[in-house]
Amino acid sequence: MENKVVTRFAPSPTGFMHVGNLRTALYSWLWAKKNNGTFILRIEDTDKEREVAGAEEHIIKVLKWVGLNWDEGPIVGGPQNSYKQSERLDLYKKYAQTLIDKGLAYPDPYTAEEVEEFRKKAEADKKAFLYREHRPETFGVWDGTKPLRFKIENIKRYEWNDVVFGDLSAGPEALDDFILIKSDGYPTYNFCHIVDDIEMNITHVIRGQEYIPSIPKFLALYEALGVKPPIFACLPHIMGKDGHKKLGKRDGAKDAFEYKEEGYLPEALINFLALLGWHPSSDQEVFTVEELIKSFELERIQKSGAQWNDEKLDWINKEHIKKLSSEELQKNIFEWLPENLRIQKIIPLITERISKFGDIKKMIEIGELDFLVKQPEYAKEKLIFKNTAPEKIKSNLQQAIKALENIAENEFTSENVKAALMQIADTLESRGELLHPVRFALSGLDKSPDPFIIADILGKNETISRLQKAI
Repeated sequence: MENKVVTRFAPSPTGFMHVGNLRTALYSWLWAKKNNGTFILRIEDTDKEREVAGAEEHIIKVLKWVGLNWDEGPIVGGPQNSYKQSERLDLYKKYAQTLIDKGLAYPDPYTAEEVEEFRKKAEADKKAFLYREHRPETFGVWDGTKPLRFKIENIKRYEWNDVVFGDLSAGPEALDDFILIKSDGYPTYNFCHIVDDIEMNITHVIRGQEYIPSIPKFLALYEALGVKPPIFACLPHIMGKDGHKKLGKRDGAKDAFEYKEEGYLPEALINFLALLGWHPSSDQEVFTVEELIKSFELERIQKSGAQWNDEKLDWINKEHIKKLSSEELQKNIFEWLPENLRIQKIIPLITERISKFGDIKKMIEIGELDFLVKQPEYAKEKLIFKNTAPEKIKSNLQQAIKALENIAENEFTSENVKAALMQIADTLESRGELLHPVRFALSGLDKSPDPFIIADILGKNETISRLQKAI
């Protein structure tokens, strides 16, 4: 019987959660769901000096917003006593004692200053610093007041397979006696994440490619503990907009929750992040979450870094907006509108002009929607289409008013307004001789929505009033 797939996302609460972290969580979650497995959330909070207040709550908030619900972890619980490393210290000490009993761990006899001197000498000699070259011949008893180091017993070349990067190897230069538990009693990442992965039966470790150089150390520790390592899948970096550097804050490596605040749909952000480094077997670009689960394969993650692209994110978000039901669309749009603009008829007008709901805020800020609640102010020259004589513009507007007056109030729709006005426009030398002044009279904007839609929103009386003002 095959082992059940168990993946984990194990962030450190040392700052905001950016899109690179979120993509790692997503791939781990997708692989677990694809295989009817278990997805675990684990908080790696052993670096107390760098821990940021509120970061753990923020991580949970982001994951909940995008719908990456975990099967075990904080809040939901599970078979482990705790899913926070700071609450699992006795477990790490137990594993540390196992290594001590095997002669594979020892208390560091040197001060931090002495270790730094070793490092400087190696640098002066133009050699790589290896702590194991200064390893004491006999070990004292570890009482917890000094760092506990792992004794690398077999100095050899390690070979392993990574699902993404293929067959990899590293020689003795990658192996050293690293710290297992610091003098403050907290374990290092190199130690405790392996203990937790063993205890939680993790089958696939999915994380960034920056961990590749450390994997020989991890393999040595698995070997010392007599445990078979999990399957490794290291993810390529997300590259910035120039495609040459790792994604930085200027490119989009910002707090993942900011995308919610900017009006992106969570399913659109998930769709976009999935495609940053993973290629489906088809040309499909817009996915539901269910479709992502069905299509996702670790083997289709690319080795090269994927380039961040705001325009692509906006396009994908707009495609997901189109998939919303009329009720969901109205709810989302109304959340961004002041009460006096929550008019059902403006929903199509806004929808066609946005790629994310935060665009509505910008429209309001620059006064792009003011014409919906008050008559626009503008210079009369704005009503002239090219070199058309003012008297001709007046005449065209008078004909428009007459045509619109013939439409019953309960039939004053964009379709009927369009039919009435186009009948006049088609008799003119250029349709712009009528449609341009109508558009400007109704909106007061150089670039505005369709005048027929505006008329529908404003209603018969207000539309005619604005055309009379234009005359």
